[in-house]
Amino acid sequence: MRVWAPVGVLASLVYGFHQRRVALAEHRAAGGQRPVARSLLELKMVQVVFRHGARSPLKPLPLEEQVEWNPKLLEIPPQTQFDYTVTNLAGGPKPQSPYDTEYHGTTLKGGVFAGQLTKVGMQQMFALGERLRKNYVEDIPFLSPVFNPQEVFVRSTNMFRNLESTRCLLAGLFQRQKEGPIVIHTDEASSEVLYPNYRNCWGLREKTRGRKKAATLQPGISEDLEKVKAGAGINGSDEVDFFVLLDNVAAEQVHSLLSCPALKRFAQVIEQRAVDTALYILQQEDRESIQMAVGPFLHVLKGNLLNTVDPATPPNKTRKLYLYATHDVTLMPLLMALGIFDHKWPPFAVDLTMELYQHQESKEWFVQVYYHGEDQDCSSPESLSKLNILTVRPILGK
Repeated sequence: MRVWAPVGVLASLVYGFHQRRVALAEHRAAGGQRPVARSLLELKMVQVVFRHGARSPLKPLPLEEQVEWNPKLLEIPPQTQFDYTVTNLAGGPKPQSPYDTEYHGTTLKGGVFAGQLTKVGMQQMFALGERLRKNYVEDIPFLSPVFNPQEVFVRSTNMFRNLESTRCLLAGLFQRQKEGPIVIHTDEASSEVLYPNYRNCWGLREKTRGRKKAATLQPGISEDLEKVKAGAGINGSDEVDFFVLLDNVAAEQVHSLLSCPALKRFAQVIEQRAVDTALYILQQEDRESIQMAVGPFLHVLKGNLLNTVDPATPPNKTRKLYLYATHDVTLMPLLMALGIFDHKWPPFAVDLTMELYQHQESKEWFVQVYYHGEDQDCSSPESLSKLNILTVRPILGK
């Protein structure tokens, strides 16, 4: 099994600046440097971490009236069609997917499997691809207008909804045009780092094993859970937590479906308590838990940045764009690690984007971070003190 890398200092590269299309960045580095002229910054590399599009629930609620998940919800919009191949990280055969096998063991009312990407989800991902095209093909002539494997590296967790979400994003980004084969890289479940690997990281599992149960007993959370279950007509003895509730509510709402009016009424409470439960389990002040949850993935992102910055790196060893298809359980601790978590559950098709720039005169390097298309402040003293992940200073060019 792969050795899990520590989180490292991702943002020894980070010098936050906020306004993407203004002449001057307004933030100064810790050393009191002058504002940076935006016109002198050249985009060198982009990394996009995104959640898959809308899907069917992973586990149905124990309700008498079940939502009908009709197979028509899975129809593929023609504009999202784009051929691709899936390999392991070394370019060999696609690994088996134990998670997809599990999902196929659960058939929802109507005939759809659990966790399947829907037409709505495909459209969401296509729209995200179109937004990226506007940013990096039309507004800034950074990427080729057609897919070029020499420019783009694509990696996804080995789940069909993520592979298909990636297809739709690429179709939107490159308008179904390509100059070479599209290869989506994935990994064995035992060594996957694109999500907190509770099954195969013993330390993470041990640290959090008792927290989920303890979270449901916390004042406020336990009372709200009983209130929601009673309002929805769910038996008090049924093992339903806020994660399952939110999973169903979010899936139903985005598809304009409804199993129980009470769930719609409690939607805001359900999301907030799901977030509270997740925060209790991860405990942001427990740096070690965050490291084990997303440290290995942060190490990958940091490696891409460093390879691009290093003048000794051969051109064929770097890409202009790195795409990573992940999950809500990835994005939440990742946002916590960066100090930009907004205390809202990461929605379907949301993206976290990191842009790497080089100053044309000083040769210094800068990183700008966006979440859901909005620029983020990863350089505040508050976020520095929480996890000591960010060092707000530019890297001096050689």
